[in-house]
Amino acid sequence: MADRNDLEFTYSLIDRIFRVSIGELADFSGAKYDGDFALTLEEAQRRKHEYVAESIGIGPGRRVLDLGCGWGPLLAFARIRGATGVGVTLSSAQAEACRRHGLDAHLQDARDVTIDTFGEFDAVASLGAFEHFCSPDEHRAGRQEEIYRQLFVRIAGLLGEGGRLYLQTMVFGRNMIQPEQIDIHAPRGSDAWYLALMGRQFPGSFLPFGQEQIVRTASPHFRLISSTSGRLDYIETIRQWRKRFAARSLKKSLLKLQLVPRWLTSADFRVAVTSGVSANTICFERELLDHYRMVFEKVQ
Repeated sequence: MADRNDLEFTYSLIDRIFRVSIGELADFSGAKYDGDFALTLEEAQRRKHEYVAESIGIGPGRRVLDLGCGWGPLLAFARIRGATGVGVTLSSAQAEACRRHGLDAHLQDARDVTIDTFGEFDAVASLGAFEHFCSPDEHRAGRQEEIYRQLFVRIAGLLGEGGRLYLQTMVFGRNMIQPEQIDIHAPRGSDAWYLALMGRQFPGSFLPFGQEQIVRTASPHFRLISSTSGRLDYIETIRQWRKRFAARSLKKSLLKLQLVPRWLTSADFRVAVTSGVSANTICFERELLDHYRMVFEKVQ
């Protein structure tokens, strides 16, 4: 799994810039446009939250666990719906941001949560965290499916009868190349180069091979209720994010200056921020990556 240092690199470094650009409780996972790209980013994210709530039953008196809660948008939405939300993250900046808004967030590895940690839940959600649960080294060691199976066993142990899980994640798509071909020294613009660039932006993280691997490893503890691809929605979400990040402000400029020491000391950071391209957008467009919204129900 991407460890705490990896996730601090990916999320905590951009914490303040993110919040200035997108908002204090904004969502850093794919929105739900359903082809209606006239929607604002906020409208599409709310549509996603409503979809999650309806899919797994987030409402009054219900307890929901958010594995990889980010800056707390789903926890805040659960509060509005009258539910009790608990979140975990490995980013200290994200946990602190959640707590500033009165949200119950904990600095903890999502893979280690058991019923003894926070008790039983009516529903579990994970939006964008599954991408970080297996590292490239763990994949090369042949442990990817074992890691996923153990995770689903733990999640099943958190849920009561009929409990549901909402899982939203990027996966490798139908045009994915062989992993051993991924190389930052490959020709610029090649599939191998774009995938390697993504690896620099999200260190320590390795994706599932399609939704099929997820469904297979979730069995026999969960059955798939529904699944939809959000690939095109994610492309639009990224476009909106980049537009917000590019908007100039004095405060944002001052925050970016604080990243200069990291730029000077980290080759990975320099590659990640100076490539001039959106690697994940290109990977989605070429269908090297896909993106799924999956609803599971616990099998008794």
